[in-house]
Amino acid sequence: MPRHFLCQLAIGVLAVPAFPMAGHAQPATPPGASPACPATPAPLPPAFSAWPNATALTSAPDKPGLAMTQIAPGEAENLALHPTAEVHYVSPPAKPGGAGSFGGMVGVHVTAAGTYRVALGAPAWIDLVANGATLPATGHGHGPDCSGIRKIVDFALQPGDYVLQVAASATPSLTVLVVPQADNMQM
Repeated sequence: MPRHFLCQLAIGVLAVPAFPMAGHAQPATPPGASPACPATPAPLPPAFSAWPNATALTSAPDKPGLAMTQIAPGEAENLALHPTAEVHYVSPPAKPGGAGSFGGMVGVHVTAAGTYRVALGAPAWIDLVANGATLPATGHGHGPDCSGIRKIVDFALQPGDYVLQVAASATPSLTVLVVPQADNMQM
């Protein structure tokens, strides 16, 4: 085969426009974009049923304030945060945030051992602290689309008292819910 024929064939193949093939559906939502949400959101899994009924709670800016700020597992709170410069964390957060960010702390009391899920309604960094040490997360992900649950982080906990630290939030408040993980919960 003549060499110029192969070159023309290669140029012809490269010049074919990249149109979708007939019969192949294109995704309705581009990758990385949020889906369009319905006017009435889908029901949440039972463990997260308290999410839409969050009550107001102001976070603690320091260790003495923790006595007045407790989140009970299963109760959603719309947590008011403080400017980062005003927060004195029990343990330095891995991502403290900078000027213009918000944070705070709340106490969490756990009565039964198990995996607990911490759900947040806005992007922020969270640490769970026990006896001055930050606990490792055992899992993380997002809530169901259009639910308002932006982030979920799992922790393996024993009965006792913990400090939930919120840092690097761009918003001065966010919804928080701590729930025990149900074996049959679908996310």
